[in-house]
Amino acid sequence: MNGRRRLLEGIRVLDLTNVLSGPFATLHLALLGAEVIKIENPTGGDLARTLGCVPRYNAMLMGTSFLAQNANKKSLTLNLKAGEGKEILKKLVKSADVLVENFRPDVMKRLGLGYETLRQLNTRLVYCAISGFGQTGPDSLKPAYDQIIQGLSGEMAVNGDERCSPLRAGFPVCDTVGGLNAAFAVMAALLHRDRTGEGQHIDVALLDSIMPLMGWVVANLMIGGQQPVLMGNDNFTAAPSGTFKTRDGYINIAANKQEQWEAVADVLGLAELKTDPRFQERDTRKKNRKDLTPLLEARLAERETEYWVRELNDRDVPSGEILSLEEALKQEQIGHREAFSSVTVDGIGEVSLFNLTAKFEKTPGLVESPPPRLGEHTDEVLKDLGYDDREIESLRERRVI
Repeated sequence: MNGRRRLLEGIRVLDLTNVLSGPFATLHLALLGAEVIKIENPTGGDLARTLGCVPRYNAMLMGTSFLAQNANKKSLTLNLKAGEGKEILKKLVKSADVLVENFRPDVMKRLGLGYETLRQLNTRLVYCAISGFGQTGPDSLKPAYDQIIQGLSGEMAVNGDERCSPLRAGFPVCDTVGGLNAAFAVMAALLHRDRTGEGQHIDVALLDSIMPLMGWVVANLMIGGQQPVLMGNDNFTAAPSGTFKTRDGYINIAANKQEQWEAVADVLGLAELKTDPRFQERDTRKKNRKDLTPLLEARLAERETEYWVRELNDRDVPSGEILSLEEALKQEQIGHREAFSSVTVDGIGEVSLFNLTAKFEKTPGLVESPPPRLGEHTDEVLKDLGYDDREIESLRERRVI
């Protein structure tokens, strides 16, 4: 990494996670320089290895879903149901700083590998458990996937409009937010450990994680007594603020301040609307948005989106095109931010993977190595624990690894 320091260099993370929420959490730790050892079952490994849109990659156990979340990690296969597999994990725990798992709350305890057991081996261990509903409570043992949590959190109920609701987000928002929450919590726990020498248990629930993201909507209900209103692409806090039709497509305009609204009216040549009593003030504009939008769209239909974006932005009115995902990824600004690194994956070729999105001046987080093949680092990790070639081969023959 060109001699630059890595923020979490020297931190060892045992990653017992699967699919998305857990791997997304440990990805952030790996990008920051931690040694992340991904512990996978010997028969298939992480389920995400077979999830993706390219059947050939799935057959290689390197599905696109796996590639997206597992750069900079090592892979160790380990049968945690076997006594020797449990002993290997316990040896690793003695030298580990962090363990992250996203099993159901009772699984690790039933395996004899729960936090209370592992903390006896390493009191400095930061143990992070990610689950759908948390480790305790009436719903703790229920199965959960992202869409289940989207529905139970109220998130789906506030999306869409009267024609299309409930409506799920177009990506696994609960899993990814849960993973971010876990990574943040682990970093905070490591800071606490530096100050006190104490490790601790962290309980992260996907249901808890997504709800604060609806903070304004929740506050309006719990504090202001206002039920959510289905508004589709409109912003409930202001008007005009939302998505509008142009000659060749759509534009997002966010005129959230009075001066921005007035600039919109001027740019569109509709200065008379500024003194129209229906639209003069913020709250009245919000109440009369159904009258305002057609007036704006009639003028927006006269020119292309690109023209209006330029004119509005020149007047400090936030506005932008609505891009396809492919167009979004090709933006010059994304390239400037070095959002991606390219790595070569055996049998696949060069792939682009996200770097850490936070840009650290002194300790940047970058993709440095490709996602690992299943068990790619098994021998390396075991030799570090003191196993020799003969012992490793015996473990392999007995399907412990």
